[in-house]
Amino acid sequence: MQMRKSLTVFFTTIAGLVLSAPNADAAELYVGSFNNDSVLRFDSKTGEFIDTFITEGSGGLDGPVALTFSPNDNNLYIISFLSRNVLRYDGQTGVFLDEFIPTESGNLFFPQDLVFGPDTNLYLSNTGADSINQYDGVTGEFLEEFIPNPNDTTLVNAPFGVRFGPDGKFYLSSTFTNSLLSFDPTTSTLTTLATIEEPGAFPGGITFGPDGNLYIANTGINSISRYNFETEKIEPFVLSIDSPIQPLFGPDGNLYVSSNSTIKGITVAGSVFRFDGQTGEIIDEFIAAGTGGLDGAGWLAFSEDSVSTPEPSLNLFSSGVLLGLGLLGQKLRQKNVP
Repeated sequence: MQMRKSLTVFFTTIAGLVLSAPNADAAELYVGSFNNDSVLRFDSKTGEFIDTFITEGSGGLDGPVALTFSPNDNNLYIISFLSRNVLRYDGQTGVFLDEFIPTESGNLFFPQDLVFGPDTNLYLSNTGADSINQYDGVTGEFLEEFIPNPNDTTLVNAPFGVRFGPDGKFYLSSTFTNSLLSFDPTTSTLTTLATIEEPGAFPGGITFGPDGNLYIANTGINSISRYNFETEKIEPFVLSIDSPIQPLFGPDGNLYVSSNSTIKGITVAGSVFRFDGQTGEIIDEFIAAGTGGLDGAGWLAFSEDSVSTPEPSLNLFSSGVLLGLGLLGQKLRQKNVP
């Protein structure tokens, strides 16, 4: 009952990560399938289904959200949303290895996104606790609250998407304050960069583009925004996409976004759309709904990626779905959670 109550007041957005590697020719796209607790693998050039990389419920996977490959061991790390822990899988075979971060480590309360930092440690948005946790990237040991709960819901309320920028700062979206923030680790200064004007935007997944700007999935208003570091303003990029999850740039420089539309109150299987990386114009539905058994299209990751983030200049850094009650409720009914 407690889980049910928590989920009815909490929305889940989705985040993902591009892992950089020198050869993009062999890049594969991994997509979390939330409702059947699996991760599917697709050809990054054609969108063709390859296989089920992580089988249903492997290692206790229960509602996969953020997924990323580690620079330490090249294995795949996944947040299991409903069990509130982080699981580790072999990056080549998809075989379950271990529970890397248990629920009690750092008091995880519905964590959403994770990213390996420049120090190779793992940083995780502990969304339900309004904090960011830091873990040893090799052992999984809890180190500290990297950004403690500020006890100010006007500043941070449900931190979600997390990324390190080329300037060494830590960037995060705050879902219920409609804002984008930065944290300077050298001064411990938390700053609100911008606030999305439209109410109920529910910003979730974030990612840096090859232009050095930051892209934000506005799950509540069905759009993708771009934070321009030169103008210090948020501007529109993708004007219309149902419940966008994570904006993710691919090896071809285009933007990939998973989407879960709702028909008569029921969330459908979801798909992955591809947009022009420069203009934001739609190219195609890259992975159609239900392909390979996709059910609840969510977090994305490329195994290899040729996109690089440029170095910062003086004025410009050169370099998930709002699943909500529909998707989570559907999954809970499948599992007979009261």
